[in-house]
Amino acid sequence: MKIIKTEIPDVLIIEPKVFEDERGYFYESYNEKALAEEGLNYKFVQDNQSKSSYGVLRGLHYQLAPYSQTKLVRILEGRVFDVAVDLRKGSPSFGKWIKVELSAENKRQLIIPRGFAHGFSVLSPTAVFFYKVDNLYTPKAERGILYSDKKLNIDWGLEGIKPLVAAKDNVLPPFDEAEINFIYGQL
Repeated sequence: MKIIKTEIPDVLIIEPKVFEDERGYFYESYNEKALAEEGLNYKFVQDNQSKSSYGVLRGLHYQLAPYSQTKLVRILEGRVFDVAVDLRKGSPSFGKWIKVELSAENKRQLIIPRGFAHGFSVLSPTAVFFYKVDNLYTPKAERGILYSDKKLNIDWGLEGIKPLVAAKDNVLPPFDEAEINFIYGQL
């Protein structure tokens, strides 16, 4: 497995070692020991999976501390732009975002640590999105930021179409009004 730092160093791309031949392919999609050897010591407690159609945009979601979640995300089918926004007050990258293309073809995964908002847009006819989290879902701690926030100005890669967004995501607050309780270095 190869670990790649992004422009926001705490958000990491994982490229698994894939073995392919005429029969298909094999790779380890998760190996706790290999991650620990890279200093990534997470105890994942819940797996989530969703299926979405082209043009669907999910996000930007997070849970307030102490219920925040580290996510290990990947695509089982299709292709998405995956976005993480740094919400850690005092961080050198506070308010900045990173976008990574994840697909069934490239088999890349993304580690999004606690203190980040997360979302994705679907670029293929359908996408099956799978992720592990290190803290259980806690409805009372669920928060979000409006995906179309002008300050963030995220390029979701959906030029020419209106994204298909959940009603609750259309009424989320902008970045400057979002409830955020993450402090850099204290998560």
